[in-house]
Amino acid sequence: MNGSENAKGATGIGALVGAAVRRERLRAGLSASELARAAGLAKSTLSQLEAGSGNPAIETLWRLADALGVSVAALLEEPRKEIEVIRAGEGPATRSDHADYLARLLSAAGPGTRRDLYVIEAAPGAPHLSAGHLSAAHGPGTREHVVVMCGRARLGPRGREVELAAGDYAAYPADAPHTFEALVPDTRAVLIIEHS
Repeated sequence: MNGSENAKGATGIGALVGAAVRRERLRAGLSASELARAAGLAKSTLSQLEAGSGNPAIETLWRLADALGVSVAALLEEPRKEIEVIRAGEGPATRSDHADYLARLLSAAGPGTRRDLYVIEAAPGAPHLSAGHLSAAHGPGTREHVVVMCGRARLGPRGREVELAAGDYAAYPADAPHTFEALVPDTRAVLIIEHS
């Protein structure tokens, strides 16, 4: 998670998110002002995102997805191919504004499916807070499934977090405040968000 990786990913993710936000906004029949208000964003911020010049934090993507009634993955995924291969370190990624936390989308829920698949890259520091004061809640009945691939993390519903080491798995409700906190450098995990 170095600076050059972030700069490299900014152009691709910005263009991808911009096109998806505009597509979903038009599909929902919302004006830019209406979507900005519903997501709690400045209209100028939304305009920059739709133009592909922004590099939105994960918290911004959650708010937009919630306002549009879609999953975050719908704002990150490229059109599907018959055979999909995503090499390590590739794929659309977005960072947190408040923690050393990067979520890289591997696969979004397609029509008739109800899950999104991410790889999380995190480092010790401030925990990533979801469905709390920093980002919008996942929809009712949403669950997260996490497998730590390397490192250690504390995660789960706020106040009831569990600690996982490499190879450990946990599942928990994600429609209430929950956290992900890396406890050692270079912590990596697979995250599956199961939508109800």
